[in-house]
Amino acid sequence: MLKAGIVGLPNVGKSTLFNAVTRSRKAEAANYPFCTIDPNVGIVVVPDPRLAVLSKISGSQKLVPTAIEFVDIAGLVKGASEGAGLGNQFLANIRETDAIVQVVRCFENDDIIHELGTVDPIRDIEIINAELILADIAAMEKRRVSREKKAKSGDKESKAEVELIDKLLPHLNDGKPALTLSLSDTERELLKDFFLLSDKRTIFACNVAEDELAAAQADPDSHAMVAKVRKFAAEAHGAEAVVISAKIEEELVDLTPEEAAELLNDMGIADSGVSALIRAVYHLLGLRTYLTTGVQETRAWTIHEGDKAPAAAGVIHTDFERGFIAAEVVHYDDLVTAGTKHGAKEAGKLRIEGKEYVVKDGDVIEFRFNVSK
Repeated sequence: MLKAGIVGLPNVGKSTLFNAVTRSRKAEAANYPFCTIDPNVGIVVVPDPRLAVLSKISGSQKLVPTAIEFVDIAGLVKGASEGAGLGNQFLANIRETDAIVQVVRCFENDDIIHELGTVDPIRDIEIINAELILADIAAMEKRRVSREKKAKSGDKESKAEVELIDKLLPHLNDGKPALTLSLSDTERELLKDFFLLSDKRTIFACNVAEDELAAAQADPDSHAMVAKVRKFAAEAHGAEAVVISAKIEEELVDLTPEEAAELLNDMGIADSGVSALIRAVYHLLGLRTYLTTGVQETRAWTIHEGDKAPAAAGVIHTDFERGFIAAEVVHYDDLVTAGTKHGAKEAGKLRIEGKEYVVKDGDVIEFRFNVSK
């Protein structure tokens, strides 16, 4: 299962957000740095309202959503790349994740201490980015030294690595993350073997005050701090920023879905910020969902963007992939419009796809397969 690491400076709402995301109390939320010493791990259900709709069409007895893993990582401070604070542990833990959720404090509150004394979201982002980049520079300089001798002796793999490192280091030294370096497909594939911290896809979670959430969600650029983060994220990372209020989300932890929806509605909030964040992280990881539905259950299945029908079938069972014959496919939107599978077929929306079909997010599929004994 792919995992996303929740990172941020101390006291920005990181552990509170983890509690909200996982609907648990795993991470102790306290008003002092380093209250999270060991990474907390939680399996998080990906909200998908399509399941309930499909279950009504099929008369399903149960719903099975898909999930991803979130990791709450100890707070970082300036100098982490040189071991300051819990820096070494922070860097090791984040290296094991597939993507980063960087929590950014976008609220003023004199009762909650900020590590640096003032609230400045762009400064906070730059501190974390700088530490990741500095750690990558040190790693690449060390790797270059270990590969240089082999490269000079004609080893093609080492030579390719040295050439890529020589292209990468000036970019990192300019304070730019590895993710934004323009590379060929071959270079990008080689870069994966370097396990660089600044090459991880990132989404920014703008943590706003409770009474600011409704307005900030309706018009993010109306919130001065959120607007700055959105602009910086897009220009420096090509990344997305999501507005959340960790404090509100924490209040929803012990409520039923119905009670939570009622509370959000009373506050003028259309959707949960954390629900939007989970869905955004799911897509950030390159994950997509196809659906199966029947009387027994309606289920969401996780695939990677670009997966073809046999690989998607293999997620259910390896026999489905091995003995794949065809996929009976109708898109969720078309099925809902038609009202029934028969209606979708009558409308020409139900089709048979073969091995080269690339499965789309929202496809409702029934696989045909045959495994010879």
